[in-house]
Amino acid sequence: MSRYRSSRYSRYDRYSFFPPRKSKGERIADADKKIKALAKKGVKLSPVTLEGSKIAKTFWGKAWCDNIESYRDYAYRLERGRSYVRSNSIIDLVIGAGTINAQVMGSALYKVAVTVKPVPAAHWKTIRKVCAGKIGSLIELLRGHISEEVMAVMTAHKTGLFPSPSEIAFTCSCPDSATMCKHVAAAMYGIGHRLDTHPELLFLLRGVDTADLIASATTAPFTDGQPAGGETLAAEELADVFGVELDDTPAAAAPAVKRPRGRPRKAQAPAQAAPPAKRPRGRPRKAQEPAQAAPPAKRPRGRPKKG
Repeated sequence: MSRYRSSRYSRYDRYSFFPPRKSKGERIADADKKIKALAKKGVKLSPVTLEGSKIAKTFWGKAWCDNIESYRDYAYRLERGRSYVRSNSIIDLVIGAGTINAQVMGSALYKVAVTVKPVPAAHWKTIRKVCAGKIGSLIELLRGHISEEVMAVMTAHKTGLFPSPSEIAFTCSCPDSATMCKHVAAAMYGIGHRLDTHPELLFLLRGVDTADLIASATTAPFTDGQPAGGETLAAEELADVFGVELDDTPAAAAPAVKRPRGRPRKAQAPAQAAPPAKRPRGRPRKAQEPAQAAPPAKRPRGRPKKG
């Protein structure tokens, strides 16, 4: 019997520099334990937690994941990154202006930093020109309710809103010497998941303002009272966004007041107030003193006479 059979690992693993891979359940438990430990210390985290196996479900999240998967520079490590995201190993992910900072739980807690260059001015000008008059509102833009033409210019390689590999730089505190380690790949997928619920962060990351696209839409020519290529929001869509119910039934008009026939009557003059009472002349009379009560009857002296 071989001496290596009783061990959990094969004899080749004894000489490997990296520890063996953990199962999905073990990674989930490690991440949850680390989150609770940091929470006790008062550290605020923004973890990436998936519900199911899908990383992204909306237009913006799927477009981000499709963009990074379309480049061969990242193909060799993306699979491990997907497994880390599905194991909820990203315990913190913060997206800012041109920066992404993440903490990924592996054999230890590793810190990932990603920098993204802003959209070149010439590319952003082209995007604004194509989107002019084709975006009805900011709500439609963030929901991904845009035309195929706008989608094409937004997702175009190297000229769209999504960055190319030459515009991305990243570092990780892990000992892996690869250009993109599995922790960085997990953070890249975590961005796609975060854009599902916060698509405005993509514009912040690329250094552009959504108001520019809306302003381009308002300055575009109008036809028949409607924006060119755009649609107005329906009442049920506004109700979904703002959490209110809108009443579409028109308010009943108040009944008209009937006009009296004949000539209008003259307004009666208000009754005159009574004149004030006259003050008597001379000195005021003295008030009569009240009559004094009669003195009590005197009791006869001596004994009463017998009848």
